Amino acid sequence: MQTKHLQAGLGKLRSACFVLACLLLSVKPAFAQFDDELKSLNSPDGFSVELFARVPGARSMAVANDLGVVFVGTRDESVYGVSLKDRTVKRVLDDLKVPNAVAFKDGHLYVAEQHRLVRFKATNADTLLQPRADVLFEGLPNNPWHGWRYAAFGADGALYVAIGAACNICFVTGLEGTIQRFDEKNNWQPETFAEGVRNSVGIAVQPATGELYFSDNGADNMGDDSPPDELNRAALAGLHFGYPYFGGGADRTSAFRLSRLPQNATQPVVRFQAHVAALGFAFYEGDMFPNDMKGDVFLAQHGSWNRSEPVGYRVVRVRFDGAGNATGREPFIEGWLKADGSKWGRPVDVKELSDGSLLVSDDGADAIWRISYTKP
Repeated sequence: MQTKHLQAGLGKLRSACFVLACLLLSVKPAFAQFDDELKSLNSPDGFSVELFARVPGARSMAVANDLGVVFVGTRDESVYGVSLKDRTVKRVLDDLKVPNAVAFKDGHLYVAEQHRLVRFKATNADTLLQPRADVLFEGLPNNPWHGWRYAAFGADGALYVAIGAACNICFVTGLEGTIQRFDEKNNWQPETFAEGVRNSVGIAVQPATGELYFSDNGADNMGDDSPPDELNRAALAGLHFGYPYFGGGADRTSAFRLSRLPQNATQPVVRFQAHVAALGFAFYEGDMFPNDMKGDVFLAQHGSWNRSEPVGYRVVRVRFDGAGNATGREPFIEGWLKADGSKWGRPVDVKELSDGSLLVSDDGADAIWRISYTKP
């Protein structure tokens, strides 16, 4: 009888081991599927790119070093948390409306949904699994066209939220086409910081000056090579950046070509190629990369969708001089766009980790990449 039970137990153990082995085999390709693609990425000498985590629809990121987690927004209903220690991924928030924008400060995760701004207390990543939202403001334009927000804290401690125009080219009203400033001292009521912004999905503070910079996507259907995408400098409040009178840069839109501007349009500090979709970026402050990269911008180009020949699908470097002025741009990591025109990834946002490496989110590959450097 004991022998019979022992044989039955061994049979169950073999079955369990077989199931476990099948599970491991099924999981491995999910992480190994990018082996060939990663080899195809072109980067400067000494730089390498690795898979940091698999996150469905990974969009904007917020690094919370004191919690040991990177929060990742999406364009569906979820926010994820990725452990900096072991890179495990958890869905920490759900039932939200396009929670693309995430920002972290003083133990709170801020989320700009399509229609409102909310905040969650976060003593650790697990506390966000069943949270109660602190609703700060509910009057954001509830329109899905360019309804994915982007948010970042400024040098003044206020939260800046980009609100896109609900169209391709049109006259905007209310909060549309602006960057809004939200401050707890003002009871989280919006203050218009910048106008004439078509669709910004990237905001960062320049460390040397404390000034706000933001990306902006140029208008569609103005041609393969017009208008340029932008990197803008907002040194003070009240500037107008041209939309809808300009589609991007100095390229006027046909519908508003003869219209008188409400004020002088502030031109971008960097004009990128049309339709590259300039999104999230970071000013580099770390010590891992070569010293001449400190203070430079690393920006994700999500890639074109309506150009006869696709462009973008890469991370670019924008050089800045010691006075904080942009002096040039160049490709940094390329290869998400293949030579045959196919694409296997779409970079979205860039954030710096405490060790000086960079994270790049990618909603095309449902992944976050880590860029590191070792002196050749």
